[in-house]
Amino acid sequence: MTEILNTISILIIPTLISIILIFGMIKKVDCYANFTEGAKEGFNIAVRIIPYLVAIMTAVAMLRASGAIEWLANALCSPLEALQIPADSLILMITRSLSGSATLGIFSDIVNTSGVDSYAAKLSAVIVGSSETTFYVLAVYFGSIGIKKMRHAVLTGILADLIGIIAAIFICRAVFL
Repeated sequence: MTEILNTISILIIPTLISIILIFGMIKKVDCYANFTEGAKEGFNIAVRIIPYLVAIMTAVAMLRASGAIEWLANALCSPLEALQIPADSLILMITRSLSGSATLGIFSDIVNTSGVDSYAAKLSAVIVGSSETTFYVLAVYFGSIGIKKMRHAVLTGILADLIGIIAAIFICRAVFL
Protein backbone atom coordinates (compact mmCIF):
# COMPACT_ATOMS: atom_id res chain seq x y z
CA MET A 1 0.00 0.00 0.00
CA THR A 2 2.85 2.37 0.83
CA GLU A 3 4.44 1.81 -2.55
CA ILE A 4 1.17 2.65 -4.31
CA LEU A 5 0.80 5.89 -2.33
CA ASN A 6 4.43 6.83 -3.04
CA THR A 7 3.90 6.25 -6.77
CA ILE A 8 0.71 8.32 -6.75
CA SER A 9 2.43 11.16 -4.88
CA ILE A 10 5.31 11.19 -7.37
CA LEU A 11 3.00 11.21 -10.41
CA ILE A 12 0.21 13.53 -9.28
CA ILE A 13 1.83 16.90 -10.12
CA PRO A 14 3.15 15.91 -13.58
CA THR A 15 -0.24 14.35 -14.35
CA LEU A 16 -2.13 17.49 -13.34
CA ILE A 17 0.19 19.70 -15.39
CA SER A 18 -0.22 17.42 -18.41
CA ILE A 19 -4.00 17.44 -18.09
CA ILE A 20 -4.05 21.25 -17.90
CA LEU A 21 -1.82 21.57 -20.97
CA ILE A 22 -3.81 19.02 -22.99
CA PHE A 23 -7.10 20.70 -22.02
CA GLY A 24 -5.63 24.07 -23.00
CA MET A 25 -4.53 22.70 -26.39
CA ILE A 26 -8.00 21.24 -26.99
CA LYS A 27 -9.63 24.59 -26.12
CA LYS A 28 -6.97 26.42 -28.22
CA VAL A 29 -5.77 28.53 -25.28
CA ASP A 30 -2.27 30.03 -25.29
CA CYS A 31 -1.15 28.38 -22.03
CA TYR A 32 2.29 30.01 -22.03
CA ALA A 33 0.90 33.54 -22.45
CA ASN A 34 -1.66 32.93 -19.70
CA PHE A 35 1.05 31.50 -17.45
CA THR A 36 3.34 34.50 -17.92
CA GLU A 37 0.45 36.92 -17.40
CA GLY A 38 -0.41 35.14 -14.14
CA ALA A 39 3.23 35.27 -13.07
CA LYS A 40 3.29 39.04 -13.66
CA GLU A 41 0.14 39.47 -11.61
CA GLY A 42 1.58 37.28 -8.83
CA PHE A 43 4.71 39.43 -8.71
CA ASN A 44 2.62 42.60 -8.42
CA ILE A 45 0.63 41.07 -5.57
CA ALA A 46 3.84 40.06 -3.80
CA VAL A 47 5.10 43.63 -3.98
CA ARG A 48 1.80 44.95 -2.55
CA ILE A 49 1.80 42.58 0.46
CA ILE A 50 5.42 43.11 1.53
CA PRO A 51 4.54 45.89 4.03
CA TYR A 52 1.95 43.65 5.69
CA LEU A 53 4.39 40.75 5.94
CA VAL A 54 7.07 43.00 7.44
CA ALA A 55 4.54 44.22 10.04
CA ILE A 56 3.58 40.67 11.03
CA MET A 57 7.21 39.50 11.25
CA THR A 58 8.12 42.56 13.32
CA ALA A 59 5.24 41.97 15.73
CA VAL A 60 6.19 38.32 16.24
CA ALA A 61 9.86 39.21 16.74
CA MET A 62 8.94 41.90 19.27
CA LEU A 63 6.71 39.53 21.26
CA ARG A 64 9.39 36.83 21.35
CA ALA A 65 12.28 39.22 22.10
CA SER A 66 10.39 41.04 24.86
CA GLY A 67 9.62 37.79 26.64
CA ALA A 68 5.88 38.52 26.62
CA ILE A 69 5.00 35.08 25.31
CA GLU A 70 7.16 33.27 27.89
CA TRP A 71 5.84 35.53 30.67
CA LEU A 72 2.26 34.63 29.75
CA ALA A 73 3.14 30.93 29.63
CA ASN A 74 4.70 31.13 33.10
CA ALA A 75 1.72 33.07 34.47
CA LEU A 76 -0.73 30.45 33.18
CA CYS A 77 1.39 27.41 34.08
CA SER A 78 -0.65 26.38 37.17
CA PRO A 79 -4.10 26.58 35.54
CA LEU A 80 -2.77 24.71 32.53
CA GLU A 81 -1.38 21.90 34.68
CA ALA A 82 -4.78 21.58 36.36
CA LEU A 83 -6.33 21.12 32.90
CA GLN A 84 -3.55 18.66 31.90
CA ILE A 85 -2.25 21.00 29.19
CA PRO A 86 1.55 21.08 28.86
CA ALA A 87 2.95 24.60 29.36
CA ASP A 88 5.02 24.23 26.17
CA SER A 89 1.81 23.93 24.20
CA LEU A 90 0.60 27.34 25.41
CA ILE A 91 3.44 29.11 23.63
CA LEU A 92 2.46 27.25 20.48
CA MET A 93 -1.20 28.24 20.95
CA ILE A 94 -0.25 31.92 21.24
CA THR A 95 2.07 32.04 18.25
CA ARG A 96 -0.10 29.93 15.94
CA SER A 97 -2.35 32.84 14.99
CA LEU A 98 0.66 35.06 14.29
CA SER A 99 3.25 33.07 12.41
CA GLY A 100 3.46 29.63 10.86
CA SER A 101 7.26 29.54 10.85
CA ALA A 102 7.48 30.56 14.52
CA THR A 103 4.91 27.89 15.35
CA LEU A 104 6.84 25.21 13.47
CA GLY A 105 10.01 26.22 15.30
CA ILE A 106 8.24 25.93 18.66
CA PHE A 107 6.67 22.63 17.60
CA SER A 108 10.11 21.28 16.67
CA ASP A 109 11.42 22.30 20.10
CA ILE A 110 8.50 20.55 21.79
CA VAL A 111 9.09 17.35 19.83
CA ASN A 112 12.86 17.44 20.43
CA THR A 113 12.45 18.18 24.15
CA SER A 114 9.48 15.98 25.01
CA GLY A 115 9.81 13.22 22.44
CA VAL A 116 7.73 12.27 19.45
CA ASP A 117 5.31 10.07 21.39
CA SER A 118 4.78 12.50 24.28
CA TYR A 119 1.38 13.98 25.01
CA ALA A 120 2.80 17.49 24.53
CA ALA A 121 4.02 16.61 21.01
CA LYS A 122 0.74 14.96 20.05
CA LEU A 123 -1.36 17.83 21.41
CA SER A 124 0.87 20.37 19.68
CA ALA A 125 0.61 18.50 16.37
CA VAL A 126 -3.18 18.48 16.55
CA ILE A 127 -3.26 22.19 17.46
CA VAL A 128 -1.04 23.04 14.49
CA GLY A 129 -3.38 21.10 12.23
CA SER A 130 -6.60 22.51 13.66
CA SER A 131 -5.79 26.21 13.70
CA GLU A 132 -4.62 28.82 11.21
CA THR A 133 -2.09 31.62 10.99
CA THR A 134 -4.94 34.13 11.12
CA PHE A 135 -2.98 37.36 11.12
CA TYR A 136 -0.64 36.17 8.37
CA VAL A 137 -3.61 35.15 6.21
CA LEU A 138 -5.32 38.47 6.81
CA ALA A 139 -2.16 40.40 6.01
CA VAL A 140 -1.46 38.48 2.82
CA TYR A 141 -4.91 37.99 1.36
CA PHE A 142 -6.59 41.17 2.53
CA GLY A 143 -3.46 43.18 1.82
CA SER A 144 -3.15 41.80 -1.69
CA ILE A 145 -6.58 43.09 -2.69
CA GLY A 146 -6.49 46.26 -0.62
CA ILE A 147 -9.11 45.54 2.05
CA LYS A 148 -8.59 47.91 4.97
CA LYS A 149 -11.53 47.07 7.26
CA MET A 150 -10.67 43.69 8.78
CA ARG A 151 -12.38 43.94 12.16
CA HIS A 152 -14.96 41.19 11.70
CA ALA A 153 -12.53 38.94 9.86
CA VAL A 154 -10.01 39.26 12.72
CA LEU A 155 -12.64 38.39 15.33
CA THR A 156 -13.93 35.47 13.26
CA GLY A 157 -10.41 34.17 12.67
CA ILE A 158 -9.46 34.37 16.34
CA LEU A 159 -12.72 32.69 17.34
CA ALA A 160 -12.09 29.89 14.83
CA ASP A 161 -8.56 29.46 16.20
CA LEU A 162 -9.86 29.27 19.78
CA ILE A 163 -12.50 26.71 18.82
CA GLY A 164 -9.88 24.65 16.97
CA ILE A 165 -7.52 24.75 19.96
CA ILE A 166 -10.27 23.85 22.45
CA ALA A 167 -11.43 21.00 20.22
CA ALA A 168 -7.84 19.78 19.89
CA ILE A 169 -7.45 19.76 23.68
CA PHE A 170 -10.66 17.79 24.25
CA ILE A 171 -9.97 15.31 21.45
CA CYS A 172 -6.37 14.74 22.55
CA ARG A 173 -7.46 14.23 26.15
CA ALA A 174 -10.01 11.65 25.02
CA VAL A 175 -7.67 9.85 22.61
CA PHE A 176 -4.19 10.11 24.15
CA LEU A 177 -4.72 10.28 27.92
